Amino acid sequence: MAAERTWLAWWRAALAATAGALGVGRLAPEVLQVAPWPYIVLGCGYAALAIALLIVGALRQRDLEQAMRTGRHEPLPFSGVAVFTVGGVALAVMTVVLVVAQT
Repeated sequence: MAAERTWLAWWRAALAATAGALGVGRLAPEVLQVAPWPYIVLGCGYAALAIALLIVGALRQRDLEQAMRTGRHEPLPFSGVAVFTVGGVALAVMTVVLVVAQT
């Protein structure tokens, strides 16, 4: 069951990124009454994050199932953690900068 919970966690993160894409790309320009194009670009970044989370989550699920069958340990590579961390921080910082700059 742990593998299924892990898969669902990847899906929850992807759904949150998708909501972020919609919020930043579509709702923020209307609420702030500013030019939409920078927010659309940033929203596409959140959407790309959601897609990456779904793909990596599916690959991770496959690897975990194989590891369970063979009885080995399959840690998440730090390089993947680093890429998602840097990407998430970059998107968050760009969002804050954009919102603050245009208010």
